[in-house]
Amino acid sequence: MSTDSYHHKSAAGTPGGPLLFTFHGTGGDEHQFFDLAPRIAPDASVVSPRGDISEMGAARFFRRTGEGVYDMEDLARATAKMAGFVRSHVEEAKPSAVLGLGYSNGANILATTIFAEPALFDAAVLMHPLIPFEPRIAGDLSGRRVLITAGRHDPICPPDLTTRLESWLRAAGADVTLVWHEGGHEVRPSEIEAAHSFLAGAATSQETSS
Repeated sequence: MSTDSYHHKSAAGTPGGPLLFTFHGTGGDEHQFFDLAPRIAPDASVVSPRGDISEMGAARFFRRTGEGVYDMEDLARATAKMAGFVRSHVEEAKPSAVLGLGYSNGANILATTIFAEPALFDAAVLMHPLIPFEPRIAGDLSGRRVLITAGRHDPICPPDLTTRLESWLRAAGADVTLVWHEGGHEVRPSEIEAAHSFLAGAATSQETSS
């Protein structure tokens, strides 16, 4: 898999520092979190891919047949492709830590990539993920840190599915933090601040243990 298998935007951070991948939501693109990345992870190099699927003109990372109903064959394709894309950038950059942040559809492709290759990311922020199936996690998530942010009144990602995902990740050994706000599917400033604190701690912890 190539570092150019997705159209993407990138920026160099501190040499040898962390590498942060950001994944947009449905209808977003590589710019959605790119400008926020220096605030979230100030020293990190950043890679922001654009989803390669169009749903009535809205970019996504995999197909679906309805709200919350995924095309599982295309999800498998997209997961394998994204894992290869991430791995290629990691091999090229040789970072001190590999970090991920995704929102909505971007959180879902980040989550399934973690399920498929648990060792790929050191830490990940899943903002409003929706995983409506029991994942097959290909290994152990021990030593991996995950922050989930969610709205208690999210009409797209029901709270019970959020806590179910939390349970699955914990059962696989991940160190999981769950942060709620009282709204819906929107990203609130409190989530951005939580992501900043979480990723700063994850990057520092990884550098110390390296």
